[in-house]
Amino acid sequence: MIRPSALLMSCLMLLPMTAVARLDGPLEVIKPGKVRDLAEIRGSRTLRVLVNQSRNSSGEVRGEAIGVEYRRLRAFEQYLNSRARAGQEIRFKVIPKAKDQLLGALARGEADLVAPGELLDVTTVHKIASSDPIVSNVPLWLVGHKGGRRYTRLEQLSGRTLALTTGSVAGEAVNQINQKLALRKLPPVKVEWVDPSLAVEDVLEMVHAGIFNLTIVERPIAERWSKVLPKLRFDRQVIISEPGDEYWFVRQDASMLRASIDRFLKTYKTPSDQDVGFQRIYRRLYRVRYPLARVDRQRLEKLRPVLQKHAREQGMDWLNLAALAFKESSLNPGAKSGKAPTGLMQITPSAARRVGVSNIQSLDSNVQAAARYLAMIRRKFFASPKLNERERMAFVLAAYNMGPERVQGMRAEARRRGLNPNQWFFQVERIAMEQVGMGVVSYVNSVNKYYLAFDRERDTLEPPVTKTALRK
Repeated sequence: MIRPSALLMSCLMLLPMTAVARLDGPLEVIKPGKVRDLAEIRGSRTLRVLVNQSRNSSGEVRGEAIGVEYRRLRAFEQYLNSRARAGQEIRFKVIPKAKDQLLGALARGEADLVAPGELLDVTTVHKIASSDPIVSNVPLWLVGHKGGRRYTRLEQLSGRTLALTTGSVAGEAVNQINQKLALRKLPPVKVEWVDPSLAVEDVLEMVHAGIFNLTIVERPIAERWSKVLPKLRFDRQVIISEPGDEYWFVRQDASMLRASIDRFLKTYKTPSDQDVGFQRIYRRLYRVRYPLARVDRQRLEKLRPVLQKHAREQGMDWLNLAALAFKESSLNPGAKSGKAPTGLMQITPSAARRVGVSNIQSLDSNVQAAARYLAMIRRKFFASPKLNERERMAFVLAAYNMGPERVQGMRAEARRRGLNPNQWFFQVERIAMEQVGMGVVSYVNSVNKYYLAFDRERDTLEPPVTKTALRK
């Protein structure tokens, strides 16, 4: 990126004020397209920060930061406020967006600063300027599962499939690799662009479980998640591309803000306990495991008729029931917990009675009760056409886990905060992380990953429809 040769360094050094610790500032409507530099930001008392919605970059659990950018943003907020006049202290308003939407939103004037926490491709976006590097010389690492095939040369990736999130800079690196492979008349590397409900940490978790075989991520992300996902393997001998630099970004005309950022970065040191909370929280979480092992496939095949029957009656995808059953009971119809939940779907007697099922001891009635209860939740609370089907199912699962009324309250709070109340993943789930912790977030994510794993293998999990069945 070409930066202007001189920055305006005339930002006034103002009197100290007590720092404000919390990032979420007051809601404010600002006309899109207007470039706001530091003076305008101080006047409004709000700095709008676009963050990558990935939990790795911007997660916060019950007031404790687990995202890599949160402490740095808090420190920058304190830095600005230590130089503020009375009445001009700034609060940061955090706006989470998908990684590939961040710079476009900044260019349109929807925010003042982008703090992605990852490498970004800036070649297609105009009127954007970078800070000094946050982290320099960041390589991309090939990540697989321990026990799987190791790779030492790019040529060995020929014909292999990589799972990548939308906006990953590894996409362009793979294009460059494929050009080299084409010159040698070798098959290209294939890219599986994963479902938008998955962030980079989700892909790493699925590689850890063996659902995806390979991915590519930045070294700092790989090293961080290896502390809680010990089965990840890094093939560092494979040089994916030249190392890049991580930046914060502002609009090109916001030179005073950029100068303040660069001054702040010169003195900022990453805290030694940066990942303490992250490791404690994620080590406690349920980790997804491989749901398509031979024994699990055999169990699922035996359960398929009853799952399909009740899913069909309620107008839902039977693999949603399968994924929920795998999470709840590992596909064991005889599963019992120390509390009221029972059977394959671990539904409670009270929930079953709400949908007219009095006995949940048999497999058929257990699945019937769960399917009816899920359908009731969907019909009464999440039938809006504004919800796409993956988001709708995520809300239904969250409600199945902690009650629909509580989820609706979180949607209302998300709307008040300026988050999207019709998107569970990365939006309403942020409210859940703050209010109740990672339990329900991990629950929904796990079921979602199992569904996506099953859906990838749908053709092998569903028998072909015969001509006799079609005539019926």
